[in-house]
Amino acid sequence: MERQGATDYKETLNLPSTSFPMRAKLAEREPQILARWDALRLYERIMAANAGRPKFILHDGPPYANGNIHLGQALNKILKDMIVKYKNMSGFQAPFIPGWDCHGLPIEIAVERQLGAEGKRQATKADLRRRCREYADRYVSIQREEFRRLGVLGDWDRPYLTTAPEYEATEIRELAKFAARGSVYRGKKPVHWCASCRTALAEAEVEYRPHTSSSIYVRFPIEAPLPQALAEFEGEPLFVVIWTTTPWTLPANLAIAFHPDHEYVVLATGAGKLLLARELAQSFSGQTGLRGEAVASLKGRELEGGSARHPWIERSSRFVLAEYVTLEAGTGCVHTAPGHGREDYETGCRYGLETYAPVDADGRFTEEVEHFAGRFVFEADAEIVALLESRGALLHEGKIEHSYPHCWRCKRPLIFRATEQWFISMESGNLRQRALEAVASVRWIPTWGSSRIGGMLAARPDWCVSRQRAWGVPVPAFYCRGCGSAILRPEVLDHVARMFEAEGSDVWFELPPKDLLPAGFACPECGSRDLAKEEDILDVWFDSGVSFAAVVEARPELGGRADLYLEGSDQHRGWFHSALLACVGTRGVAPYRTVLTHGFILDEDARKMSKSVGNVIGPQEIIDRHGADILRLWVAAEDYREDVRVSREIFERSVEAYRRIRNTARFLLANLYDFDRAAHWVPPPQREEIDRWILHRLQKLIERCRNAYEEFEFHVVCQSLNNFCTVDLSALYLDIVKDRLYCSGAASRPRRAAQCTLATLLEALVKLVAPILSFTADDVWQHFKAASEPQDSVFLTAMPAADESLVDEELARRWDRLLEVRAAVTKAIEDARKEGLLGHSLEAAVKLGARGDLYELLAGAAKDLPAIFIVSQVEVDGAVDRLPSSPVMPSLGIAVSRASGKKCARCWNFRPEVAEDHHEPPVCARCATVLQSPQAA
Repeated sequence: MERQGATDYKETLNLPSTSFPMRAKLAEREPQILARWDALRLYERIMAANAGRPKFILHDGPPYANGNIHLGQALNKILKDMIVKYKNMSGFQAPFIPGWDCHGLPIEIAVERQLGAEGKRQATKADLRRRCREYADRYVSIQREEFRRLGVLGDWDRPYLTTAPEYEATEIRELAKFAARGSVYRGKKPVHWCASCRTALAEAEVEYRPHTSSSIYVRFPIEAPLPQALAEFEGEPLFVVIWTTTPWTLPANLAIAFHPDHEYVVLATGAGKLLLARELAQSFSGQTGLRGEAVASLKGRELEGGSARHPWIERSSRFVLAEYVTLEAGTGCVHTAPGHGREDYETGCRYGLETYAPVDADGRFTEEVEHFAGRFVFEADAEIVALLESRGALLHEGKIEHSYPHCWRCKRPLIFRATEQWFISMESGNLRQRALEAVASVRWIPTWGSSRIGGMLAARPDWCVSRQRAWGVPVPAFYCRGCGSAILRPEVLDHVARMFEAEGSDVWFELPPKDLLPAGFACPECGSRDLAKEEDILDVWFDSGVSFAAVVEARPELGGRADLYLEGSDQHRGWFHSALLACVGTRGVAPYRTVLTHGFILDEDARKMSKSVGNVIGPQEIIDRHGADILRLWVAAEDYREDVRVSREIFERSVEAYRRIRNTARFLLANLYDFDRAAHWVPPPQREEIDRWILHRLQKLIERCRNAYEEFEFHVVCQSLNNFCTVDLSALYLDIVKDRLYCSGAASRPRRAAQCTLATLLEALVKLVAPILSFTADDVWQHFKAASEPQDSVFLTAMPAADESLVDEELARRWDRLLEVRAAVTKAIEDARKEGLLGHSLEAAVKLGARGDLYELLAGAAKDLPAIFIVSQVEVDGAVDRLPSSPVMPSLGIAVSRASGKKCARCWNFRPEVAEDHHEPPVCARCATVLQSPQAA
């Protein structure tokens, strides 16, 4: 019991002190930090500080200017920001120019709805475009603030917008380059067509969803004269059987395709003699119930030149050959409508068939289709099946659920429809092959990205670059009323580009053709000057695809070619794809050196987030609840290259991980309150061995984190930092040095040596974590007065590099053994505590028994072992057999007892020399010295 009048030694201890708050209150604090960054003009300061350094260009893929940002967009921008910040702290100048995709159908549809709600259903194109521009500009402003709130640094005052006049002008100039190479043409070809949106769609705008269709087998009467291989059936009823899941395309049937090498048979059935592939005869019979004997056999090539009668239209269907005919399903006799399918179209071109598509822009049959004129194609399916049955042509009807193309905007099924469109040829200038070669020159992360985009390029059709809408960059083409020629000439495009640059693309819709053409221009074919202008707009993927030219090449602060494109994995068929074609087609190289992709956001049950399901979590919800740094830590901690799961519980785990890092930083700060680097520096060789050990561990951490940053493996950075803070620091080093920090003389060398080490640790840690926990790191930096780089922001400092002079592998091996012994001692002390022998570990005296190298190690470290084990006394004995063997380390004997002597009232260590005659309460010799001279001990 403490005697009356006894001294309270708490005031004599060097207890931690810091104004850095324990509670983060990120949602409140982060806006203040953002305001400080703005006042500093931090992004501009970083760019100025890094001027003259090698460039690293991460080109921002433009998010769509429609609605508030979602969690996937937050993930994307945070990933980009971490890379840019790391590069700017690592010897590069890494500018970040954010951008927005501002044209396109979603905005146009949203504005049309607004106009409809206002009763303006017949708005002029000029009014519609003006409203679309206002809509896009509003969401650019909204999203810009939402991205900034995430802590993303960039040139937010000068983003790139696809609606900017200079951007639109560049887009037309890029189209002119294709035109000059003869790669742009107008043709009638089948394209994915959305009847709801009334426009052609790009490959990237198509998504595949389950769809139930009619599955029908139809017989076509084979016409005379029969092919020679079927001559024996001359005069007899003979039918070829097709299978289709799109009955609505039958009015456009012009041919039936056979594989030249497949074997076909004639089955004699109750429905007549039927021609189909031998390998599919059994499945056909199983589904239709029509069984029969094969009475003839022939190869597909023997059928070429024959024909069959259309089931209800007075028209022949020619027999043609095609290598794409498979034996996976159906009959091996493929219904061919050149106006409704890509492969059908290509076959039709080879055989001179008309590209016939009697379906209008609304998806309804035209007047030339008897029985079904005006009917929507999908609604007509049942009527077509009924007509086939009435004509005796239907052999079987069923239903099939299969993957079918849908519009990514309205989510409705698409049709393949031949329309007049503008195309960039994949074969002209060998664009396809050159694009595939460019793919091989790019680094793809993950590596499967190369084969994915390569497969898409190998199979893709010509690029349809026209759209039948109003909100976009117009196709600057003209049509001659005299001879009907379509005119898209480089000199006209260059003239239009200059006009767009000066006045914007709206002039195309405001001025008559003569005012849009170069002076004196006439039709190159007939000389007429009576020209009409094109009403179509360019594909928005061409809009964004040429951003390498409009931004990366055009902005003087950028480097001319991007080092990195980073988007979601769906962009292999989107922006990565269109940018590659646009750049390879005009420059012969890929627009990027590296492509990095991330997955999609799923809920904890691996379901896609959907408002209808009710599992959507918005970025703002996380920011309001936890702060943006928690969102950033979640992004960094996940392996984003796969689909990323998210839930409120997952974010709670991020909060716990954040607290561990923050508390470590706070402890380090709190023990540096009286430290001055210039006045108190102790060179590393003069510090304690444990200080040099943790510095060795720090170099390994720096190396591991730097390598992970270079490989964009942010989850490895997070894991490494978390483990270092939790294990190396909190559980080991900091736990061990607390006695030295708190109880040694304030200005003593042992304490200053520890503080030097803490300062080095904190400086490295705050820089390593800065790209991830940007707000917290910069907040820590403002409280860190002992930094070697006294900058206004951590982002104006350099990323730490591993210092080889601090790497000591021999010391590390020795400490690995010592820490192994420490773990065994900790276990023994815990057992003694459970038995009631001890309370605090400082009440313990530990006796160790060891032999050989282990004995030498422990004997050599004997004076440091009490501090390492956090006990009061340690004795090392070579007679291991006399002590209980440790279950953790069998080669070690351990005995734990209560420490001898009395407890020092200041440091709580038990020492024999603690006496009552010098201080009250009594203290140990070390503490007595400090009390007499605070600068000592």
